[in-house]
Amino acid sequence: MKPVVASTAYLLISHGSRDPRPQVAMDRLADLVRKHLEATPQQAAAGNDTPRSQTRPLTERTFFNSAIPHRAAERHKAADRTALLAKPHLEKAPTASSKVIVGTACLELSPIALSEQIYEFGRRLQAAGVRELKLLPVFLMPGVHVTEDIPDEVEVARALLGDSLQLTLCPHLGSHTKISEVLASRLAAVPAEGSLLVAHGSRKPRGNQAIKGLAKRLDTAVAYWSTPPDIETQVIDLMQQGCQRLAILPYFLFAGGITDAITHRTEELAERFPKVSFRLLPTLGATDEIASLAVELVNE
Repeated sequence: MKPVVASTAYLLISHGSRDPRPQVAMDRLADLVRKHLEATPQQAAAGNDTPRSQTRPLTERTFFNSAIPHRAAERHKAADRTALLAKPHLEKAPTASSKVIVGTACLELSPIALSEQIYEFGRRLQAAGVRELKLLPVFLMPGVHVTEDIPDEVEVARALLGDSLQLTLCPHLGSHTKISEVLASRLAAVPAEGSLLVAHGSRKPRGNQAIKGLAKRLDTAVAYWSTPPDIETQVIDLMQQGCQRLAILPYFLFAGGITDAITHRTEELAERFPKVSFRLLPTLGATDEIASLAVELVNE
């Protein structure tokens, strides 16, 4: 029997990357979001907490004394990292048990513009009888991509699709107030005397205010990859305060080139300071916990 498709569909919008890993994670996140949305309406609307056993980070890495992983083994082989971007996954087609359509699209590094991706996805939804498409920017920070680029692309797609499909742009993922709770729970699970939140960073005036506010709520130091203060500076400062067990939390959604570099930098610091224990936590990842937050945002 042909399934009945829900009247509302969803599109998760990411930045896009030449590294294939973020798209793999986005596909998994889209599948988790679909499963949450297909739960009872009461559960989806309330965003019930997922049991802790299902939401704990999958991996965590410890660097101390001589127990440093071999770098060649820790890094992905260069041959596995292709610069070619696969065709964007615009749709999760409904199966016999699927009623909710959830797709993914990229703002950059895609063969076609985001507006065209939305348009093509929207045409398929129209044919399936869907009346509304909710778009969720899967971004952590409210930068220019969230405030200008994505809204502009959505407006172009809206003009192309006409009035037969309603486009609703939802708040970006990082705007959810529970993001800080997710990070706090992960830090609390690690025995450490000091912690460091590592973000990409912005060179624009006031561009890092949101990260500073988050670090203050978490009671952690903060470092940036692209602007001062860097990881080394902040680690040394924490050591001078007497911290011998440090937790480093990358504020990124998925693993990629920058998180690989953060891992490499942590390895270097562990070699330089063998008396200090470094605990490198994973990225937020495509987990039930993050999918639940995404569902709460699209149901606002």
